[in-house]
Amino acid sequence: MTELVFVRHGETEWHAENRYAGRTDVALTARGVEQAGALATWAAGAGPDLVLSSPLSRARRTAEPAAAAAGCPLVVEAGLVEVDFGAGDGLTRDEMADRFPDALAAFLAAPSSHPFPGGERGDVAVTRARRVLDGVVAQRPDARVLVVAHQTLLRLLLCDYLGLPLDHYRAVFPRLDPAARTVIVPAVDGPAALRALNVPAG
Repeated sequence: MTELVFVRHGETEWHAENRYAGRTDVALTARGVEQAGALATWAAGAGPDLVLSSPLSRARRTAEPAAAAAGCPLVVEAGLVEVDFGAGDGLTRDEMADRFPDALAAFLAAPSSHPFPGGERGDVAVTRARRVLDGVVAQRPDARVLVVAHQTLLRLLLCDYLGLPLDHYRAVFPRLDPAARTVIVPAVDGPAALRALNVPAG
């Protein structure tokens, strides 16, 4: 069975201010680069067969050292880009409360069904990402695939694979740490198996 190793990219410049980073291409911090190095050390020993990455630079810069260390291909997939946060992109929670309090309240109550103004629904994001991952699983039935992407997209995918409501992703998976690994094994029929959750990079 294919093993999918989900990894959130390393720490970015917006982490300290807790800003929502969707499609904005935010750079890694020095610590984020170190986290990418720790992931590469893991990859050198774990031997993934393939590394998939979101096209955003924070994900690619986290994925590239791991692919190089493992000596395996790195494939950048547009379908693994972060959820589009629309008007919320780049803002803190307090800034959103000032600009669109009702929309923020709706998002907090049901974040997949009620995205920020102009944002992307969770089910739409899952559909585009699953198209990528399902294709890889079908082509590589016994592979270990490292998937470097983003916190919100990965939490939505976890809910989808495990048969949980997408609107519960914030409650069930409050946080995925930078460069931490979460491992699932998709099933042919039924929910996937969760083998590891949020294992630190180093």
